[in-house]
Amino acid sequence: MCGFFAVFVLSVAIIQTPMKIAYFDTFSGISGDMTLGALVHAGMPFDTLVAELQKLGVPGFELEAKHITRNGIDAVKLDVVITDQPKYHRHLKDIEALIDGGSCSDRVKTTAKKIFREIAVAEAKVHGSTLEKVHFHEVGAIDSIVDIVGASICLEHLGIERVYSSPVRTGSGGTVRTQHGVMPIPAPATIEILRGYPTVLTDIPVELTTPTGAAILKALSSGVITLERMRVESVGYGAGTKEIPQVPNLLRVFVGELEPALDQDEIVSVETNIDDMNPEIMPYVIERLLAVGAHDAYCTPILMKKGRPGMLLSILTERRVLEPVLEVVFRETTTLGVRIQPTERRKVRRESRTVTTSFGPTRVKAVIYDGEERLVPEHDECRRIAAERSLPLKDVYRQLERELIG
Repeated sequence: MCGFFAVFVLSVAIIQTPMKIAYFDTFSGISGDMTLGALVHAGMPFDTLVAELQKLGVPGFELEAKHITRNGIDAVKLDVVITDQPKYHRHLKDIEALIDGGSCSDRVKTTAKKIFREIAVAEAKVHGSTLEKVHFHEVGAIDSIVDIVGASICLEHLGIERVYSSPVRTGSGGTVRTQHGVMPIPAPATIEILRGYPTVLTDIPVELTTPTGAAILKALSSGVITLERMRVESVGYGAGTKEIPQVPNLLRVFVGELEPALDQDEIVSVETNIDDMNPEIMPYVIERLLAVGAHDAYCTPILMKKGRPGMLLSILTERRVLEPVLEVVFRETTTLGVRIQPTERRKVRRESRTVTTSFGPTRVKAVIYDGEERLVPEHDECRRIAAERSLPLKDVYRQLERELIG
C-alpha cells in the first residue's frame, strides 16, 4: 500500500485488540442443550445463567447441570426440567413478545429473536405456511426458549464478538418422532435452516443436529474458519442426551481471541458462461444481484466453443443469500446452470465514520490494518457533495484527500 495511495491517506497509530470469538466444533452435531452445556463448561458461571434466565419472567422450569464423562472426556450435561408446560402452541409474535417482556439486555433479546426467526422461516417453508401463521411445536416449548435465550445470555456474558463453526454434521438414514409425526433425519426444518451453510451428512442414524442447534449457528455464525489464528482461552464440552456408538455425543466450543490483522470468512463464488443473451441486459442483472445482497458481480468477455463470443458472469456472495442470488441468475439470464465453489476470504477491517470537513459532516471509510488506520473518501458521499454544490466530482475527491491527510 504505497505510491499513489500514500499521497492522500491518513495514517494514525491506534491500539488494536484481538476479537473475542466462539468456535463451535460440531463433530457430533449441535443442539440447544449441548450449546448451553458447552458454554457453561467453557466458563459461563451456572448461577449467573440461572439468575439471568429468571429475568425472562417465565415460570415453570428449573435448570440442572452436572458433569458426566463421555469416551473419557469430561463434559457438562445441562437439562431444563419442566414443572409447568403450557398446553398450547406459540406463534413467532408470541415468542417475541415473551422475550421483549423480560428484563434481559437488549443484545440478548435481539440475539434470541434472530435465532427464533431462523426457525420460523424454515418451519413456514417446510409446512407451506407464513411467518404469521406458522406454529412452534418442539421449539416453542419452554425448554427450547430457555436454550435459545440461555445461549444468547452466555455469548454476551463471555464477551463473544463473533461466532464461527466447523461444517455442521448431521445424521441420516434414521427417523425422529415429532409433533407432526415421524420425520426423516435430518429433520426437514433442520436441513431447511442449514440450506446454504456448510454441512456434512454422516451415515449415523441419529438426530445429531436439531432445529434449535442449527438455528443458533445459522443466525449467529460468520461462517467456517480454520483455527491457525486463534489463541484459545478455554474449551467447553456440552453433552447430548443419547449415547452414540460411532462418536462421543458432545459439542466442543473453543473460546478465545482471533488475531486482528485480517478478518477471515468464507464466501461463495458463483460463475456461469453466457453466449445467447442480449448484453444490454447484463447491467440490469448485476444491479439486481447487488440488490439482493451479493458482495460483487461483474462480467468478463470470453471466447467460447465454436468461436462464439460470450460473457463470464462472476458473483461473490455470502452463503446466507446464495438462494436469492441464484434466483436472480436463473430468472434474469439465459443460463442453464452455474458453478458454485466456496472461497476463503481474508480482508482488511473497514468501518464507516463521519468526520468534519470543509463540506460539513462527511462519511468516510476507515481502513484498519497492522495497527494503523487510514481514512478514504467514500464514492457515494463524494457524488452527493458534488451534486449538492455543483462541483466537479474529481475536485471533491481531491479536496477530501488533502484534508484527510491533514
